[in-house]
Amino acid sequence: MTSSVADIHWPSPITVSAGRECLERYQRWSAEAFVTADIESLLTDRSAFIDSLLHQLWQQLDLAETDLALIAVGGYGRGTLHPHSDIDLLFLHSGALAPRVQDAIASMLQMLWDLRLDVGHSVRTIEDCEREAAADTSVATSLLEQRFISGNADLEQALRQLIHNRFPWTSDQFYHAKLAEQNERHQQFHGTSYNLEPNIKSSPGGLRDIQTIGWIAKRHFHTQSDESLVQYNYISAAELLELRECQEFLWRIRFALHLEADKKEDRLLFDHQPAVAARMGYEGRGKAAVEAMMKDYFNAVVDVSELNDMLLQFFAQTILSSAKDLNTFTIDANFKVLGESIAAQSDAVFAEPEQLLELFLAIAEHPEIGYIRAHTIRLLRNARRELNAPLSDSPRCRELFMRLLRHPRGCGLAFELMHRHKVLAHYLPQWAQIVGQMQFDLFHAYTVDEHTFRLVRNLYRYTLESGEEEFPLCASIVEDMEKPELLYLAGIFHDIAKGRGGDHSELGELDARNFGLQHGLEETDTDLVAWLVRHHLYMSVTAQKRDIHDPEVIEEFAKQVDNQTRLDYLYCLTVADIRATNNSLWNNWKATLLENLYQATTNYLKQQQPSPQREMRQRIHEHQSHAMALLLSAGFPVRQVQELWSRFTADYFLRHQPEQIAWHSQYIMAVSDDELLPLILVGDENRQGTTELFIYHLEHEHLFAEVAAVLDHQNLSIHDAQILATRDGFVMDTFVVLQDDGDPLTDPRHIERLKQELHDVLRARRPVPSSQRRLPRRLRSFTVPTKVEFVPSRNARRTAFELTALDRPGLVAQVARVLQELDLNILTAKISTVGEQAEDLFIVATEANTALDESQRQALREQIVKTLDDA
Repeated sequence: MTSSVADIHWPSPITVSAGRECLERYQRWSAEAFVTADIESLLTDRSAFIDSLLHQLWQQLDLAETDLALIAVGGYGRGTLHPHSDIDLLFLHSGALAPRVQDAIASMLQMLWDLRLDVGHSVRTIEDCEREAAADTSVATSLLEQRFISGNADLEQALRQLIHNRFPWTSDQFYHAKLAEQNERHQQFHGTSYNLEPNIKSSPGGLRDIQTIGWIAKRHFHTQSDESLVQYNYISAAELLELRECQEFLWRIRFALHLEADKKEDRLLFDHQPAVAARMGYEGRGKAAVEAMMKDYFNAVVDVSELNDMLLQFFAQTILSSAKDLNTFTIDANFKVLGESIAAQSDAVFAEPEQLLELFLAIAEHPEIGYIRAHTIRLLRNARRELNAPLSDSPRCRELFMRLLRHPRGCGLAFELMHRHKVLAHYLPQWAQIVGQMQFDLFHAYTVDEHTFRLVRNLYRYTLESGEEEFPLCASIVEDMEKPELLYLAGIFHDIAKGRGGDHSELGELDARNFGLQHGLEETDTDLVAWLVRHHLYMSVTAQKRDIHDPEVIEEFAKQVDNQTRLDYLYCLTVADIRATNNSLWNNWKATLLENLYQATTNYLKQQQPSPQREMRQRIHEHQSHAMALLLSAGFPVRQVQELWSRFTADYFLRHQPEQIAWHSQYIMAVSDDELLPLILVGDENRQGTTELFIYHLEHEHLFAEVAAVLDHQNLSIHDAQILATRDGFVMDTFVVLQDDGDPLTDPRHIERLKQELHDVLRARRPVPSSQRRLPRRLRSFTVPTKVEFVPSRNARRTAFELTALDRPGLVAQVARVLQELDLNILTAKISTVGEQAEDLFIVATEANTALDESQRQALREQIVKTLDDA
């Protein structure tokens, strides 16, 4: 690479305008050079370029003859500088500073700030440095990487001797301080590297984790050289090479990110991911380039995390402390328990590949084990490199793997460590393909392998005491399962074919069948696992997108499931799957939908030849009987209740629980004058962890559109809506709503504001609000084609359509306004958001209460697409 320092010179004297122009030329050069240049050369070149600026300013401001040293510290001290990284400077002096020197320092800093450089600085004596370093590990750490720039070299050497001979933190103290700092930093990212928008510097497995390894080792060994750490046997040559390769890859992403953002930015935001992938040279259309880059990123940070864990643990175990006082006992000829860890008995422990599986089986069998000892991790890593075939090719390994899945604790810590240390990827070739596989959307918060691991962990939690409290129904079902290992296998294979093209459920089903054949599973067991993999989305789609109050929907679902065993496994798998996809995806509303679908299907399967119509009549009767009992206990006379209910349709009693019916009825009976309408109720009578909004009003054209607009104005989202009419000209509309964070509406003041605005809008006392909310930043990076697809409806007088579009504030209100303009009425709405994509179902009718004809359908499709795409 041609040295830019030789080609681009700072002007003399340096002025703000000339300096900025020089910096801009350098930025353009570095952006062009990034395509082909070695990343370390680019970083050291920029550091040298800034060095030359500081040298020149030092001379220009007559600081050369002063008793002052200019020292680079922190990241700049390492001599590697990214385009917008901080430039941390220490002005070191030995005595009181003359006013002229203070003014010169101030002028120098002002010039650097005027050049729009991010400069951090301190002005200290050696004694100040010693005192500050003793009080703050961050200061001590920055001084470990000091580098002389200009001025009094003897003064800088004195500070270097101080840091070498009288560093204020012992190795033990410094290690524990940096480890605590790292743990705290990791917790800010929920302890995972798999964030949708990772921080290249600070996320687990990021650049800061690499630096932490170096800081702790350099403090102990008093060295600035990474290579010397190999001589001290702290790190092997292969480990150092791997760490450097990961570091250089992360450097390239960070460098490209700074260029793209044109500012100091370490978060790889969605906004920047496509452009960063292009700068990095990833090819492909649409999401392909981003997903390829992120796959490499996640693989790199996983490697860094493993090395960080091993090397910091190795440092603590072999350098700071002794294992003599740890409780030790032998497991077998290969392994022993050492305190809370498992350790190899010899360096040849993994000479036979099956011993890798024996390691994790031993972890499952000994609950006192909490982690793998550092030296054993090193042996495991070396053994991984020697593998030339999948572990599942070995009959002995297959036997051990199945023993692990069948062990009561096999899918706990043992499975987690097997995943973390990549042994699972070496066991199942299909798993190796999903490691680091990212999907560029807002729905999947983790890579495919991490999501699947979290799903299996959720299944395991059903067996724990805490799981009985958190998932009582799942825990009860799993406790009665004869073969829970089949549930774990379904979890392992449910997404294993993602990224291969084609339907991942169909391809995964084939993988599951091959696994069953290879591992000698009974045919019925293989069939169950394969069926679960093929249909793992069926229950969640049915619960969220179909009308599960409709007995015909339950009948269709039950016939597909066929038997109680499949239903039990599918329900437990579905709950674990949704909860492992995205932290914000699960809520009480989804839990209730799934449980209601499970219970309704169970009831259906228990009957010999159930009739949907008979089921419907029975449910209506049960709801009415229970609701009547609640109203009678509250003091309402039977005749008054019966008179009210005679005005209601059967659909109302079918779609509402007894508690809701009683709640609505008592307030409707209290309304003596239509002038008091609309009646607006807000609560959670059904105990679903949501907010139910119930509106009783005189027949009101396009009430749904007005309510949707108010709810959007109040930052509330509709998840379900039922639009029902009485026999005598009133509407009874029920909306299930949640706040933007997925929580129910509980603030009394917010509830009163909502009621007041609804009352004013529905009584035409104020105009219908229009959405003013901006599209959230995360959504701006995505495009979802708007599609309207008409689907069959069991009611010949109704038209059902599914809308797919980019999720956005006010989406439902916009659709409602289109329907209003076309003189169409919404009867049912089921709102489902999958990441950045809205997948909503609407059931509508004309004002004449008929289904839409072909021309009306075409007009509806065109108007919705035009409205949403032009928004």
